[in-house]
Amino acid sequence: MTRKTPLALAVAALALGGATLAAGAPAATAVEVPTHAINICQSATMYENYNFSIPGPVTYMRTLGYGDKIGHTPGKHPVYNGWASIQDFGPNDWGFIREECIGGYNSW
Repeated sequence: MTRKTPLALAVAALALGGATLAAGAPAATAVEVPTHAINICQSATMYENYNFSIPGPVTYMRTLGYGDKIGHTPGKHPVYNGWASIQDFGPNDWGFIREECIGGYNSW
């Protein structure tokens, strides 16, 4: 009988564990790109999040100008009390602006 070294046992255990994890891991799914739109207000304040206890947006991020490229998919991205979740395609981050400032769907 050959004796296995601790290193050989560790490698075998890692290989077995990795195979188990790979077999049980769910497949990665692509996130749907939001529908292309623009800011149709002269300026729109973008907030980082929405706080339901206020209720209202919190943490100022930036002010968007008219025509800035954003993304929002009606029916899929949330709208709370008139504040819509959007993706700002400039810096590629998410936030909230007033729903009435979103327009020009599929214009770019």
